This record gives sequence, C-alpha cells and structure tokens, in this order.
Amino acid sequence: MRVLVLYAHPDPESYGAALHEAVVTSLKQAGHEVDDCDLYAEGFDAVLSRAERVGYHDLASNTRPVAGYVERLQRAEALVLCFPVWNFGYPAILKGFFDRVFLPGISFKLVDGKVRPNLWNIRKLAAVTTYGGSRWRALLMGDPPRKVVRRVLRAVCHPSARPLYLAHYDMNRATPETRQAFFERVRAIIGRL
Repeated sequence: MRVLVLYAHPDPESYGAALHEAVVTSLKQAGHEVDDCDLYAEGFDAVLSRAERVGYHDLASNTRPVAGYVERLQRAEALVLCFPVWNFGYPAILKGFFDRVFLPGISFKLVDGKVRPNLWNIRKLAAVTTYGGSRWRALLMGDPPRKVVRRVLRAVCHPSARPLYLAHYDMNRATPETRQAFFERVRAIIGRL
C-alpha cells in the first residue's frame, strides 16, 4: 500500500521525531511504500495567501501553488499523521497543510451545495500524537485534534477508512517507561496498518 506520512515537528531530537521514525520504519518493514512528508524539513509554507483564498473554488487553478503535495495526496492509499498536540490543536504547519492542500475538487467536492468526500483513494487513516496534558484535560477541552481525525478527515476519505488514533497523553509527567511503552505500541500497531 502507498502510505503518505505527514510529519509535523520542528525538532529532530524530540520524542515526536523518534515516534515518526518508528512509524516510517514499521510501515516499510510491513512492506508498504512510504512517502515520508516532513513538513518542516521540506519547508512547507503553511500560509494560505490572499490569491489562494480568492481562487479557492476555482477547480481549474486552485491546486497550482501546491500541485506537488496534491499529487502526493492523490497517489496515497493510506494517510498517517505524526504530530504533537500544541494548545489543543495541530502545529500551524500541519493546519496550513490542510488549509492549502485539502481543497475543493481534491479532498471534497460540492454537489448541489453539499460537501461530498473526494479522497476515495485513502482507505486507511491513522494519527500518532502526543499531548502535554492528561486525557481528562483534553476531554474537558473537547479534544479537537482527535475529533478532526475521527470526524472531519474520515468524512473526506473512503467510507471504509476507519481512523486509528494513537495518543500519548500527559507528556508533561511522562516517564521513560511510559514513553517506551507507547513507542512499542505504535511500532506494533502501525506495522499492521
């Protein structure tokens, strides 16, 4: 299976970087073809320009500024996100990817004014993430990143794409043992994607 891994963390020495490496390695060992998209390393511009917003619904030209990323997304059969949760949201670079690449005609289409899914090529969807706060605190805040993966992203993918969401909560009080246990869990589960 062709897997697009969207990775969003600026520090190559972080725990998030170690998780990202585990994801990519596990997928490759399982025989998948991996397109590893490190948004920071690639210098992805997360800012949606005025011109892009004005031309957002122009299906003939809206993909030009991000054509390479659109092509990578459309080639993928699975999408795996690897990111930290900051301020109960995505890192700005990942949010910018969604804003600039998940365009009308790409991730969704409008039919009689209603949004219809258009990423039917994505049959597997997963996220690997870390939170500074506890699961309880995330629940109190509504856990927006989990909801976006499980509801919004799932809604634009193939109907059979059941989202997998692997999160290590309470990183502010994590121990080497909890981090290692989560690391091993990610390796085992992602390898079966």
